[in-house]
Amino acid sequence: MGKKSKLLAAALVFAAAVFSLACLAGCNAGDQEESPSGTGTLRVGVRDDIMNFSYLNEQTGKHYGLEIDIANEIAKRLGYADVEFVSVTPDSRKDTLLNGEADCVIACYSIADSRLENFDFSPAYYTDRAIIMVENSSLITDVEQLKGKTVGIMSGSNTNPIFATKMYELGVIGPDVVENTDDYTQYQGILVKKIATYEELSKVLETGEVDAAAMDNSIASTYMNEDRSILDVNLGDQEYGVATQKDSELSGQVASTIQGMLDDGTIAAYIDKWN
Repeated sequence: MGKKSKLLAAALVFAAAVFSLACLAGCNAGDQEESPSGTGTLRVGVRDDIMNFSYLNEQTGKHYGLEIDIANEIAKRLGYADVEFVSVTPDSRKDTLLNGEADCVIACYSIADSRLENFDFSPAYYTDRAIIMVENSSLITDVEQLKGKTVGIMSGSNTNPIFATKMYELGVIGPDVVENTDDYTQYQGILVKKIATYEELSKVLETGEVDAAAMDNSIASTYMNEDRSILDVNLGDQEYGVATQKDSELSGQVASTIQGMLDDGTIAAYIDKWN
């Protein structure tokens, strides 16, 4: 195994273990019958904290954003009578879908090989890129300056392995993972802290508990201000898709619907609306 493969395997070992446990816990979820198209309610796992993608207005109790529009349009095209939004986080969305608490998940969920082992994904409806945000007061202007620093990353997100791979390619970290826990990953050269929410991630960046924060660019825009900058590095592209139960009837229906929305310009119009 090469050094890069060794790094990826080590960086993902904890995530793989979580997936295995979740699958065991929800092994019967795949046996549940799907709500038949044309009736009932489509239960959709969504975020409630990402402006322009999926945001819950607590005063009105309504969700807004690109992914909310996509969910409503999927339900409409498949003939569902109603849509129920189930709030998820990067940590909870796997179990929410595996356990059958949602019929599908539309929650800035990037399509990754490790996730395809457990779920089906629709064609990508949005392509984003992972970035690194810093406070200007940190005087960090280049990724080389991250050596020996602490970087915050959202717990449960795909950004951690993407970040590690890019940092290794750039020579900022070594090939081995020194230690990996629920709270942090110690690489050879950088400590990555796993933060529960993006709001908290923004706060620890401001207070200096972390020296930088890695996240998707679309999410970073919510927390960007004049005192912060984005480093000139693209960690990697993230393609968002709609996740459904593996080999379920709904998988094919959702995939066809998303492809139709891509082909007829509906999703492009939604992106223009919320960009």
